[in-house]
Amino acid sequence: MLRQVRGQLAEAGIGEAEADARALLLEATGLAPLDLITGAGEVLDAPTLAHLEGLVRRRLAGEPVGRIRGQRQFWGLPMRLSVGTLEPRHDSEALIEEALSRFDARRGDALRVLDLGTGSGCLLLALLSEWPKAQGLGIDVSEDAVRTAAANAMLNGLARRSAFRAGSWTAALSEAERRAGFDLVISNPPYIPAGDVAGLAPEVRDHDPLLALDGGADGLDAYRIIIPALAGLIAPGGGAVLEIGAGQDADVSALAHGAGFATISRRRDLGGHVRAIGLWTP
Repeated sequence: MLRQVRGQLAEAGIGEAEADARALLLEATGLAPLDLITGAGEVLDAPTLAHLEGLVRRRLAGEPVGRIRGQRQFWGLPMRLSVGTLEPRHDSEALIEEALSRFDARRGDALRVLDLGTGSGCLLLALLSEWPKAQGLGIDVSEDAVRTAAANAMLNGLARRSAFRAGSWTAALSEAERRAGFDLVISNPPYIPAGDVAGLAPEVRDHDPLLALDGGADGLDAYRIIIPALAGLIAPGGGAVLEIGAGQDADVSALAHGAGFATISRRRDLGGHVRAIGLWTP
């Protein structure tokens, strides 16, 4: 069955046919990944085969495996998905790598983290899993995303050190939170130019929420809101790490310089594009 499904997906031009076939077979059967390597002597009965065929049809129609399964791994953590959340992608792990490298000497401190546009909560929860004393707040305009992020915090045993709130960017913060400040602000805002959304891959265009994709005419609307607000939120010695799209480095850096950030760092994703941009205070 694994070979058959892999063949169907490959014939349809799906690039990750092997990985997707394994994921769909695991979802349909409930087997463990090791069983596909060692062979478990499992007989696939008619209901299981029918379930598998339905999953394959959904994938052939362009639905991503993560949406089919209802969750996806990010930084080794399971993240449930919903209609209000982006599907976490490995390229976004560049943000986690950048943050960890900057706070390496402080990983045991009680760091305060703010995640703007939290979605599934993947960025915030990945950091909390690495920083055992840190606490974090995730904000998202979608109440569905907020509920999903809170469920993911519970799923990963991080609910006691995280909170999630519906609101628009930094406007959702209280005065007390602003005064206390944050050691790190992290965000993956919408950055696709509005005119490019229709040309995205169907897996993205038809299944990720438009609010999390559409960055306005030039893709920079969210950065124009977030970056000027950062100076009043970041504690001394802290900073922000933002995800950017391919080719947006110069424009986002210009916004950062205009907001008074003199120290800017960059980290590339798996494809070699600058994906994470860090803005740092003295």
